[in-house]
Amino acid sequence: MSNGVGGSREQAGTAAIQERKLRHIEACLRPDSQYAGVTTGLERVAWPYRALPGLNLDDVELQTTFLGRTLTAPVLIGAMTGGAERAAQINRNLAVAAQRLGVGMMLGSQRVMLENPAAAASFEVRGVAPDILLIGNLGAAQFLPTRSRGAYGPAEAARAVQEVGADALAIHVNPLQEALQAGGDTDWAGMAARLTEIVPQLGFPVVLKEVGHGLDAATLQAVREAGFAAFDVAGAGGTSWARVEQLVHHGRVITPDLCELGIPTAQAIREAKQAAPHTPLIASGGIRTGLDAARALSLGATAVAVARPLLEPALDSADAVEAWLRQFIQELRVALFVAGFESVEAARGE
Repeated sequence: MSNGVGGSREQAGTAAIQERKLRHIEACLRPDSQYAGVTTGLERVAWPYRALPGLNLDDVELQTTFLGRTLTAPVLIGAMTGGAERAAQINRNLAVAAQRLGVGMMLGSQRVMLENPAAAASFEVRGVAPDILLIGNLGAAQFLPTRSRGAYGPAEAARAVQEVGADALAIHVNPLQEALQAGGDTDWAGMAARLTEIVPQLGFPVVLKEVGHGLDAATLQAVREAGFAAFDVAGAGGTSWARVEQLVHHGRVITPDLCELGIPTAQAIREAKQAAPHTPLIASGGIRTGLDAARALSLGATAVAVARPLLEPALDSADAVEAWLRQFIQELRVALFVAGFESVEAARGE
């Protein structure tokens, strides 16, 4: 344990992060954490219907491969939380369900465990989920130095992966959230160049992800030489992390117009597919039903990620998470069935 003024400051900073994580959970449970006027746009994606689909529903094949791992369905549990006892319960329940169903899981931001090793326990899920695709998570802002701290580099990225037994790392970009967060990281100058420098040095797959305001084509072009293994578009239309930050710090949304900014999920998938046609895409941001997932796949997504709908079940039990996901996956299967698609690849037009 660190001693002295520096250690006290570090401990205070870690405690503040842990407290913020708990308040994030509470804020995400509120209805006003969701976009008020912007939708994902997926509801406007026409879905075919065939009265004679020519298939057996049970024969529709959902298995797919993502980041070199086989998933029983093209589904990931999206990034949520970590760093506190309540977060540990959530992550454990999510991981148990993922293991039972053979789907993947993305951890919440691991910054808190890198700064306070005691927090690592809330991210350790391999004991209950030894076989799943597990993706770690760090914020892009941590890879640039500030006046108060140095920058993360390959060593920190490797720790985030190795200490939890992850298969890959997501680096999340969230400038709007940071701009509306008290004490957020707002100097993003040179970020594309920094990521292009760091990612090739890492010996594991790295995913670039937004947090719910959408990846745009210009950003993907800016990092095209970095070698990202996948992009998580995390579009607008679901949880607005700009709203979450204002709920956490003000108890209400004080700049609703700014909190509605973002690229709707359907548009983000289309832009990403055009800008990076050969890079696998995760569709997230307002994915709420199996039909949403089917539509996202038809636009070019390789897999979908779901977070907010699983938060309440995860606070309950692994069984509740599993039940929600089983229904979601069955909805996806039915959507493909009635459209005459025998597989995930067929839905993508492959």
